[in-house]
Amino acid sequence: MGALQSASAHPEYGDLAEKTGFSIGKIRVLHKRFKQLSHNEETLRRDHLNDIPDLACNPIRAQIVEAFFDRRNYHQNGEGPVQEIGFEEFLVVMSHFRPPSLHMTEEQRENVRREKLRFLFNMHDTDNDGTITLEEYRHVVEELLSRSGALEKETAKSIADAAMLEVASISMGHMEPDEFYEGITFEHFLKLLHGFEIESKMNIHFLNMDTSTLCK
Repeated sequence: MGALQSASAHPEYGDLAEKTGFSIGKIRVLHKRFKQLSHNEETLRRDHLNDIPDLACNPIRAQIVEAFFDRRNYHQNGEGPVQEIGFEEFLVVMSHFRPPSLHMTEEQRENVRREKLRFLFNMHDTDNDGTITLEEYRHVVEELLSRSGALEKETAKSIADAAMLEVASISMGHMEPDEFYEGITFEHFLKLLHGFEIESKMNIHFLNMDTSTLCK
């Protein structure tokens, strides 16, 4: 009854359910959370997400926040950042964290996997040039390692550089001494994560909800 009332009060929920895979009941829950985060405004800004306590200590907070304001993540073939988003964009980004349905075909599951990996790739390709450069990769690794307090920043930098060389050897094979590795393309990224079960591991908790439970 509640889901039917939500659908009649918000006829757009049906289209959003089709687009994101969330049930109408879960869309209603997420809409309430969106209103809480935006302070009942129609749009959400970066500062709204930056104010979330659970996100404050996340070492890749900046990448997570930017993912919500990146046109590449809206399934619209757009590019570039936006300053604010509506509920539909918020929901589409949240759907990247939703685990695949048990009833999916192998082809559908592979498409979901590819979309999730593209989303992760976009998070680290911060300048939107189609490549995760050494500098971008180094920044992420440094943030993850140095904020743990266990390593100095220079040590984290050395680890990041060594890891990037390993990535280059996997992606490109043998490289001559004078060759320069420009960075990880999306195809290289797919190769690197081949066999890694990403579909159900991408969850998000900083919104005070676990989207792994938000499936039909």
